[in-house]
Amino acid sequence: MLGVSFVAEKRILVAGASGYAGALAAELVDRHPALKLAAATSRSDAGQRLSALYPQYRCEVVLEELALGAHGQLDGAIVAYPHGASAPVVAELRAAGVPVVDLSADFRLSDQAVYEQWYVPHSAPELLAGAVYGLPERNREQIKGAGLVANPGCYPTASVLALAPLAPFISDVVIDAKSGVSGAGREASAVTHFVSVDENVRPYGVGQHRHMPEIDQELALAGARELTVTFTPHLVPLDQGELVSCYVTLNEQVDIDALYREAYGGERFVEVVDHLPGVREVRGTNLCRINVSIDERTGKAFVFAVIDNLWKGAASQAIQNLNLMLGFPEDQGIEP
Repeated sequence: MLGVSFVAEKRILVAGASGYAGALAAELVDRHPALKLAAATSRSDAGQRLSALYPQYRCEVVLEELALGAHGQLDGAIVAYPHGASAPVVAELRAAGVPVVDLSADFRLSDQAVYEQWYVPHSAPELLAGAVYGLPERNREQIKGAGLVANPGCYPTASVLALAPLAPFISDVVIDAKSGVSGAGREASAVTHFVSVDENVRPYGVGQHRHMPEIDQELALAGARELTVTFTPHLVPLDQGELVSCYVTLNEQVDIDALYREAYGGERFVEVVDHLPGVREVRGTNLCRINVSIDERTGKAFVFAVIDNLWKGAASQAIQNLNLMLGFPEDQGIEP
């Protein structure tokens, strides 16, 4: 029809689509109005339909073995592999000129030595300098047109969004975090079986959780000085959802309401609310809801933030980043 132009859908590969975050990413790509799911791959479930593994999704793609070069022309990729396994796949995709959003930890830490202290020897350190940390509310302009975006971890997403406006004024902070069992991943969640989580709450990774250096790094970039966070995660009997409760010792008095209004007043996916938020109200969305106040008795700032760990903490934030990288409206396909 004359006067009507059509824009071809961008072809997207989702590698590692049989895990929780990868499966949701494939579902979100598949229903995105401007993206086409070129292929969804799995190392363990090739030959199965994604909808057979995850009946709650309507994505009928058949999972394939990853064979770069055999999935057709690609305009972008989401890699949902574990740390260590992701870097070589990302490197091969980048060598072919494919923009990548990586859901692993392999490119989140800018310092190779810090990464290797907490994870494994890095197989593609030459890509670290060019990787952009994929928290759009902090790094939107750098993400636009980037070739490699490191999707944040779920705990750092909630923690950094909660604390970044206060970062220059923090002298100490304790982060008490709680997440549903899906945050441990598909294989770990199978091990963490029903009887160990039902009617139970327990801490884990005390003093050694791998998200701590990521939170330290991003708060330093937001203006925190010589800050090492105290962070303890807890496993709670939910399938998905995450709450971080942050108790902040300030180095000076601040207008906390004005800080958060300035930081997030124009943000589509961060809502500063007057009530104490719960995880159910953000389930299945890309939203982060934050409540902040000053405790009159102690003078501490109390900051509470909730996200869906599989959505804003992983897959839908990957789509938010991909939208920015490819020049689409930031909320396309993940509108609240």
